[in-house]
Amino acid sequence: MYSSMKEIKPGRFILIDGVPCRVVEMDFSAPGKHGAAKVRLTAVGIFDGQKRSLLKPSSADVEVPVINKTKAQVVSVTEASAQLMDLQSYETYELPIPEDLKEGVKGGAEVEVMESMGKRAIVRVLGSS
Repeated sequence: MYSSMKEIKPGRFILIDGVPCRVVEMDFSAPGKHGAAKVRLTAVGIFDGQKRSLLKPSSADVEVPVINKTKAQVVSVTEASAQLMDLQSYETYELPIPEDLKEGVKGGAEVEVMESMGKRAIVRVLGSS
C-alpha cells in the first residue's frame, strides 16, 4: 500500500528500509530553483524503537504498512515476557514485555497488541481484572 509524502502526518505509520515506523516529526523545505519541495521526516520503529529518517520529494510515494491492533489477556508473566491469549481467536503466544509497561503487565490484565509484517509487540495495558 502506498501513500504520497504530502499525505503523511505525525502519528501515521510508514515503512523505512522495510521496517514499520511511526512518524514523530516532519520538516518541509520550499521548492528551489531546480527542484521540487522536499520532506524530511523522522520516525521511530514500532518493534525496535530505533530512530530513522527519510528525505524525499513531496510528490514521491512511500510504502505504508498494514497494522492490526488486537486485544489480548495476560495468562502468565515471567521476568522478561508474557504469555498472552488473543481475545478473538483464543490463540496463545508469548511476547517480550516493554520496559515502560513492566509494572502494568500482570496475570489477568488486558493489553493491546500491535501486529505488522509478521511481528507482534505489546503496545499498552488496557486494564486489569
